Amino acid sequence: MARRAVLKCLFDIGCQPRQIFEIRMTITTANNAPVEMAASVNTLVDVLRWRAEHQPDRVAFRFLSDGEAETGLLTYAQLDRQAKSIAASLTKKCQPNDRALLLYPPGLEFIAAFMGCLYARVIAVPLYCPRFNRDDPRIRAVTENSETIVALTTGEQLEKMEKQLHQAPYLQQLHRIATDCLPDHAAEWHAPRISGADLAFLQYTSGSTSTPRGVMISHDNLMANEQMISHAFDWHEKSAVVSWLPVYHDMGLIGNTLQPIYAGVPCVQMPPASFLQHPVRWLNAITKYRGTCIGSPNFGYDLCVRRVRREHLPAIDLSHVDLAYCGAEPVRQDTLQRFSKHFEQCGFSEKAFYPCYGLAEITLFATGGAKAEPPAIKMVKSSALEEHIVRDPDDTVDVRSLVGCGHAWLDEQIVIANPETSMPCKPEQIGEIWIKGPHVATGYWNDDAKTEQTFAAYLADSGDGPFVRTGDLGFLKDRELFITGRLKDLIIIRGRNHYPQDIELTVERSHPALRSGRGAAFTVDVAGEDRLVIVHEIERDHDGFDQVELIGDIKTNVASGHELMVHAVALVRFASMPTTTSGKIQRHACRAAFLRDELSLYAQTPDVSREILAED
Repeated sequence: MARRAVLKCLFDIGCQPRQIFEIRMTITTANNAPVEMAASVNTLVDVLRWRAEHQPDRVAFRFLSDGEAETGLLTYAQLDRQAKSIAASLTKKCQPNDRALLLYPPGLEFIAAFMGCLYARVIAVPLYCPRFNRDDPRIRAVTENSETIVALTTGEQLEKMEKQLHQAPYLQQLHRIATDCLPDHAAEWHAPRISGADLAFLQYTSGSTSTPRGVMISHDNLMANEQMISHAFDWHEKSAVVSWLPVYHDMGLIGNTLQPIYAGVPCVQMPPASFLQHPVRWLNAITKYRGTCIGSPNFGYDLCVRRVRREHLPAIDLSHVDLAYCGAEPVRQDTLQRFSKHFEQCGFSEKAFYPCYGLAEITLFATGGAKAEPPAIKMVKSSALEEHIVRDPDDTVDVRSLVGCGHAWLDEQIVIANPETSMPCKPEQIGEIWIKGPHVATGYWNDDAKTEQTFAAYLADSGDGPFVRTGDLGFLKDRELFITGRLKDLIIIRGRNHYPQDIELTVERSHPALRSGRGAAFTVDVAGEDRLVIVHEIERDHDGFDQVELIGDIKTNVASGHELMVHAVALVRFASMPTTTSGKIQRHACRAAFLRDELSLYAQTPDVSREILAED
């Protein structure tokens, strides 16, 4: 804590983030021995080159291909050399600021390729590895929108790609390079002149409420956000990250891949599928590598509680975990409590939980609290939320618990604004979260109209701005940010506002057969009137229940808890709900599938006629 106090004092007396970073680099070098910076550090390329020079043999990444056995390792020197070699090859095919599609399976090859793009001043476009037996609309849309000219992947994946190009003709026009098969061209690399305003990569949004858009992240944006994360997470000489998150998504890429490079913290990674199949693998890896920093959306922690059996617990040691961030929106108190209780005997402390908030449009991280303090919980009057008002509860029935997601960091500014009038909200009012700071992206690629709409918001009373409009609803209480929902997902029936996640939680609690975090509540138009529809996934291996009775219980619980009549209930098969690449439910896609009768149904309300449902 002494080191943290020193850094806080530097910030309090007016040191700029760059100065704090350079001092921090001196404090957190290998073996905690001071090393003076040889040159200014302006980009992540400078950071990795500095580490390769001063900490060449220090392990940066380990990879567990099956979630258990260590099959790959990269030191800073090795990563730097691979990045230089890839960059030298890229410059033969690309001009500065050309776009490169990254189509990698889980593994260390992605990290080398991403850094190679930065070293070549080529704009990386991270995506998941396609399935070559069918067309992928998302990859096609991203390829066409970003106007990429080269696709990077592994030799094994390239062989599959070449055999199936008829399934993806949009890839035929690209230069296709297997980066793990390239000869060593590191000696041919020449450092490009990189400006902080240059784009580092395009971060395509997950598409939970709309079609994916390419968020333009500059080198300055990236460095500013990594500074914020480093300051908030308070790394120390024993810090270590253990991650299962996909590296092509912002949380896994910026939080668990680039941040470890920035902070000089070792990271152990495994494929997401290894975790999803057997969550205990993640916990065993945390135990083996003495992970101090872990992170997951809500569903990952819930999955551990459901799938990690009691007999596994004696071998699990989570006592060294001092930061377990949860980035789902909104963070659920039930999730934190269940995980803490389930793994208490493994040494896990509830104080390690670190609820935070972020989005692609601000690079990643927006808010987080003080490390090693219990999450802030705010009890509010549930019915008042319908009027976008924050009130303390006056009974034990009409109450909802909200988990605070921390406060702004460094140069960031957060305001709560009325989304219709652009006026600042009063402290007791819920409004749209607006954010301003050096980590806010420069806009959307090839979409000037949406960029103007999202990234150029100004307060009506003062003219202060520009802010980015997040599309999220919430309020500030004593600087703590509380998220209440998504603006576009808000359910309005007979003039009353209802947050879909509240209804979905009520439904989930109706029966153990209903899968946690895998429900969607939305409205459809029935004869000119909005009616409520519930779609929810059934747990795997749950067949022993009365379907009619369960649907009836859902309707009764929603009616009693929210004073709403449910028009239709659709129970769908395990793992069939439309989700984003980061695991969030796509309510709009779910609604569209319901209207088109394309859900993988397990059971449904018997008297629903889609002929009277009008699609927007």
